Amino acid sequence: MGLAPTAEAQSHNAGSTPSQAEQDAANGLPVEDVQTFAEVFERIKRTYVEQVDDKTLLRNAMRGMLSQLDPHSEYLDADAFQNLRESTEGEFSGVGIEVGLRDDQLTVIAPIDDTPAARAGVQPGDRIVAIDGTPTNDLSLQEAVDLMRGEAGTDIELLLLRDGEQEPRKVTLTRESIQSESVSSRLLEPGYGYLRISQFQSRTGEQTRDALDSLTTSGPLQGLVLDLRNNPGGVLSSAVDVADQFLSSGLVVYTKGRLTDDDMRFTAHARTTAPDVPLVVLINGGSASAAEIVAGALQDQGRAVLMGTRSFGKGSVQQVMPLGNGDGLKLTTARYYTPSGRSIQAEGIAPDVRVVRGRLEVEDNSGFQLRESNLRGHLLNGDPDQATDSIDTPIAADDYQLGEALNLLKALNVVQRPRAGQGADTGKRTQTEKSTDSAP
Repeated sequence: MGLAPTAEAQSHNAGSTPSQAEQDAANGLPVEDVQTFAEVFERIKRTYVEQVDDKTLLRNAMRGMLSQLDPHSEYLDADAFQNLRESTEGEFSGVGIEVGLRDDQLTVIAPIDDTPAARAGVQPGDRIVAIDGTPTNDLSLQEAVDLMRGEAGTDIELLLLRDGEQEPRKVTLTRESIQSESVSSRLLEPGYGYLRISQFQSRTGEQTRDALDSLTTSGPLQGLVLDLRNNPGGVLSSAVDVADQFLSSGLVVYTKGRLTDDDMRFTAHARTTAPDVPLVVLINGGSASAAEIVAGALQDQGRAVLMGTRSFGKGSVQQVMPLGNGDGLKLTTARYYTPSGRSIQAEGIAPDVRVVRGRLEVEDNSGFQLRESNLRGHLLNGDPDQATDSIDTPIAADDYQLGEALNLLKALNVVQRPRAGQGADTGKRTQTEKSTDSAP
């Protein structure tokens, strides 16, 4: 796709024979710039302090051409192309960090769950100042990723600077062969489920469906927390599949690009895994791209309450295209929009309920109250379903945002609960009265 023809080319006199330069201009090539590129290329070959082969110069030129478009477009050599495919499938060797460029600085978008980076306390927004002593300010995004990837069992030293800190700190991580399952789940309390999606891989939709089935084996859910915090995104189709499991109709997301093929619309299907379960979605500054697609769709359709902090704000779609030489091209081809028409590019999604990270601490003299259940030998409730071990430590003590999400789900159930006197018998009587009233 060349540039538009110049004014000179458009006003060319059809009665004369066009020169080669005019023909090139009419085809959209800026002739003078092409000539300048050839001149620079030749001068580098002839006078640079070290000899550089033509292939290297051309590859570097293509990398530079893409890197100046946006932070997510890049030229991928064969190894980088293979690494990207592996990470999409959920298996690669590294430390488990999704990175991007923010204000021209290499920045952590999100650590992947249960990886060396996550266990070491790496957080979204941490700036990576150096990798094994190599400053990152002169590295491309792909060069930085290549440095962090490596053989499992080898160490890597990162120099990290966090907002509010004056001095960077060193973190030594040991690379692992990471086979990440993108979905995990558990019951927070009887009837209240927790579903965590760490990234969107090719099988995330299927794994989410299995997790929802597993959560309901002991009975229907009264509420569900969908945790998309620190989820850096991934495969668009998987994000649509996940949102579809909570929506029975309507638009999920649509994309708009320069080409007709890049204009796509994704809608929910009637067959839905969890259409009616009260839902709270947790997001934060590490929730990006595909995670924002899910959050935005559920928010716009009024299907869920979003809780946490504003998301990352990556509202663009990239296509990964194989090239004939075995390399690849990752190119931004469209913007995506939530069902209501919002583009969240560089804006992010604001939660319905803002809750920042925190920690719940119980004071030493907080007035602990003795209850029947604390007495030795107390009688059980009599309902076998209620004979479960109590949770000694509140969820909020370890994860304040998650604790608040659970409290909100309980509040939603209280609001929707039938009032006293509207039990099963009353419901039957009301139904009979309605039937009588409708008789001829």
